Amino acid sequence: MGDRFRGRRALVTGSSRGIGAAIAERLAAEGADVVLTARTLEAHDHLAGSLTETAERLAQYGTRVAMVVADLTDASDRARIVPEAAEALGGPIEILVNNAAASIQAPLVGFPVKRRNIMFEVNVNAPLDLSLAALPAMIEAGEGWIVNLSSGSAKHWDGPPFDVGPQGPRIAAYGASKAALNRITNGLAAEVFGTGVRVNTVEPRAAVLSEGAAALVGATLRPDQIEPMEAMVEGTLVLCDCAPEVTGRITVSLDNIVEWGVEVRGLDGEPLS
Repeated sequence: MGDRFRGRRALVTGSSRGIGAAIAERLAAEGADVVLTARTLEAHDHLAGSLTETAERLAQYGTRVAMVVADLTDASDRARIVPEAAEALGGPIEILVNNAAASIQAPLVGFPVKRRNIMFEVNVNAPLDLSLAALPAMIEAGEGWIVNLSSGSAKHWDGPPFDVGPQGPRIAAYGASKAALNRITNGLAAEVFGTGVRVNTVEPRAAVLSEGAAALVGATLRPDQIEPMEAMVEGTLVLCDCAPEVTGRITVSLDNIVEWGVEVRGLDGEPLS
């Protein structure tokens, strides 16, 4: 454990399980007060993990931990997240990690509009809305960190012929939502540059086998196509306390580790054995 984020107030979306829960734990281990938000307060129908379980795990670090149950597909529901988080922690959010994502994988031909809309609500509109809600206090304070979790699926395939990878063209709609998130991140960073607020994205180099990802694609991946959870978290944390000039960047977790020369540590902040 350490004091890297001691006294900072952080909000992490999608923190009932997976990457979000892991980032939240590492922030708490490094001293941050953390608000967890997701739809799942208790047990999920078919995935392990819940807000309650994450909160119980974070309690060992002795920082303040709160939960906000909300549905990011609902604009009115997500509008209350940042105000409730600030109230729970006794001050404005300084670090916002937009991790929550909806991944519905299907061919574009015949893809239902309702399902496309769900992905864009969670993957694009929700991160933007939460960022806009957190920005005024960050700008007033002269500093703040917004980190959006993106995906390598945002990149175009070269071709023809097209090398579509193990997930195939079924990933295109999800990738489109992440491409939109990247552009919004870059655009928002440009708008607020000079205020002290940093806005960046980070994506894994390879698949991180969270509970959801393991259920979707775990069986199709080779070991060299998988990235450890601890590496993804380490590559994200560098953007949670980066300098003001580090903004508007679309980054990759493992590249961040090399660029900043950081050591990959466990989720408790201790060196990996």
